[in-house]
Amino acid sequence: MQKSKSIRIPKATRYQNAAIDYYMGLTKSSYLHYGYWEEPPAPEEELTLTKLRLAQEAYAVKLFSFIPEGTKTLLDVGCGIGGNTKYLRDRGFAIEGLAPDALQEERFIKNTQGKVPFHLTRFEDFQQDKLYDLILFSESSQYIAVDDLAQGAARLLSNGGYLLIADMMRFDAKYQEGIFSNCHIREELKIGLEKVGFTLIKAEDISQSIVPTLDLCVSNFRTFGITTGKYIADVIKIAVPPLYALLNWAFKRWLDKPIIEGLAARKIFESHLCYEIQLWQLSTGV
Repeated sequence: MQKSKSIRIPKATRYQNAAIDYYMGLTKSSYLHYGYWEEPPAPEEELTLTKLRLAQEAYAVKLFSFIPEGTKTLLDVGCGIGGNTKYLRDRGFAIEGLAPDALQEERFIKNTQGKVPFHLTRFEDFQQDKLYDLILFSESSQYIAVDDLAQGAARLLSNGGYLLIADMMRFDAKYQEGIFSNCHIREELKIGLEKVGFTLIKAEDISQSIVPTLDLCVSNFRTFGITTGKYIADVIKIAVPPLYALLNWAFKRWLDKPIIEGLAARKIFESHLCYEIQLWQLSTGV
């Protein structure tokens, strides 16, 4: 199997990737995205993995509703393990997946039964002669610089083609450090896309329909992650006190801050970010 290139990954992105691994283990789902809770649950309502999986299916339906009629060929950039790709292929689209992760490639091929072409590469390095009707970035735009995203999409789309982005975005440009700081600043993304000839056709803020997933992940982490970690620490403290002292120092030195941030994920998100679905069209003649 072809190996992905060694890529220097920013710390904020590595935190996001760790969260994705946790998320995959938690949900056992073919989808990596946050889902779309059509009716946000009441404060006292229990959040369950079963409800999350329904929200993930609803998210795929929501994306599908943004795809213009007449669209036939799609490129799913940052396709993950193939959940959205399979959903769209089953509805008649000629779709291809792209991601730089060999592990995701393996799971993608399994989830799509090997029926969907997969490109093991970064979007910035993707070389392709064919043009697509639509390029999809579902929670993957944040991993690609604005100019690379805009110019690459313009190069790969046919005239009048579409760019569909669904992702967290920063409305607060001053938020520059933390677990979500790799997300694009919404206004900078807009400027970058307009510069190469894209026009915004449709946008919808679905922030309140994705935050229940943040709540669910934090709740499960509190219940299982922190509780289990505390139990292991207590056992080590009893059995090997010097090792406990070393691990306790390392935890406070490197892990305390990101864990505190993770537990405050909803508050951080609502203070600095939004989640939007945006449909852009490349102007004819560009």
